[in-house]
Amino acid sequence: MTAITPKAPDHANLPPLASRFVNVNDMSWEESKLYPGVETKTLIVDPATGLLTMLMRMRPGAKLPDHEHVLIEQTYVLQGSLVCAEGECKAGDFVWRPAGSRHEAWAGPEGNLIIGMFQLPNRFFKANGAVEDFLGNDWQQKWGKALEQQEQAQFS
Repeated sequence: MTAITPKAPDHANLPPLASRFVNVNDMSWEESKLYPGVETKTLIVDPATGLLTMLMRMRPGAKLPDHEHVLIEQTYVLQGSLVCAEGECKAGDFVWRPAGSRHEAWAGPEGNLIIGMFQLPNRFFKANGAVEDFLGNDWQQKWGKALEQQEQAQFS
């Protein structure tokens, strides 16, 4: 198994099929170095497939710039709201976006706390032409193989 919860050292010695219980309250928020006002807690990531679930909180007006949801993305808003040109998703609401959808998103006036579930991390488009993941890694180099494997699985 390649899926992990970063910062959960007690998981390292568990048998392959054991459940991974995550004490989210004990995890520290990680401030984004690229997107001011955005903090995350990665609950699970699988570097081989790109599967990713994270808690994200955004201060009022914090913005996620131009990005593409490579595969289906799902977001449940726990507090506040998440806004884009298509509408506003408020606390208790859920939005999912099809593969290939592209937009900017920002926190509403109260900020937000959301849980995001991704089949593959987003592509962020930079003004200089670079395409990166949320952490600033070259998207193709980091996730291209995972996308290729998922595309091949669709046609097998």
